[in-house]
Amino acid sequence: MTKSFQRYLRAKRTVDDRALDRRLVKLLREQLADRATDSDGPLRILEIGAGIGTMLARFLDWDVLPAGEVHYTAVDLQSENVARLPDHIRNWAADRQMSVRDGPLVLDSENRRVEIEAVQADAVAHATGTDGEYDLLVGAALLDILDRRELPTLLDPLAPGGLYYFPLTFDGATRFQPSHPADRTVERLYHEHMDGKQGGDSRAGSDVLGRLQRLDGTTLSAVAGSDWVVRPIDGSYPADEAYFLRYILDTIEDAVGEVAGRDFEGLADWLAGRREQVAAAELLYHTHQLDFLGRAVTRRSSGESWPSPRMK
Repeated sequence: MTKSFQRYLRAKRTVDDRALDRRLVKLLREQLADRATDSDGPLRILEIGAGIGTMLARFLDWDVLPAGEVHYTAVDLQSENVARLPDHIRNWAADRQMSVRDGPLVLDSENRRVEIEAVQADAVAHATGTDGEYDLLVGAALLDILDRRELPTLLDPLAPGGLYYFPLTFDGATRFQPSHPADRTVERLYHEHMDGKQGGDSRAGSDVLGRLQRLDGTTLSAVAGSDWVVRPIDGSYPADEAYFLRYILDTIEDAVGEVAGRDFEGLADWLAGRREQVAAAELLYHTHQLDFLGRAVTRRSSGESWPSPRMK
């Protein structure tokens, strides 16, 4: 069995990089630049479900964050993720010869200063308790494991005209190639396990789309697909994506086993074949997901209207 969730988070960095819709990333970059230009203070970003900090590293690699001062609060429920985040960011910065200071963790470059605070907390509880007003709320691969009825509460920390970005939201497809007779049963049981967890939903992306479209006090600026596609290239998987696939198979084994128990005798054969295909660099994996980008336009607690922002 594959063991390290933190290694899985690192391994899926390249998978996520390919999946994220670049049009939405470009729009987010432009709108954050507008907010930084109009703001008198530092840009404030809250990421919930931040893991070990791969989204922050990506934002810096892709130049999403504007020049100037940025305060980045990274919240995660798992203490080990929060503990690993500073080291992940330090290692990332060292590879790019970027200045790093501790107490608090600060990244300095020629035109940008990013102060990072890592917090262990439940996403909804943190959103309820924060007294800050943020320019951007980020939740990657998050809304498929949280109760979507809490979505208005998650958006409460946004400042007037603040942005939200919810990429990589699972939406109902777990597919493998080459095909196997048990594929449909495995997918059905795996999704059934998702649906049975508190807040879980194997069709979360479609549900989020409807909720954000109807939610008072917000606008949904853009939606796009962000499917995971993992495949071998020239006889091997890129980066650490073989580990990513092994972790996915372990997750499916646990989930389907929990739902079906001994009633599904074909699981062992399916898993053995899939693991052999990973080892031989023959397995292809596809998952359907959605990215969401939008903006808060009214103060939810009072209904007070916010000034209309410049739109690109």
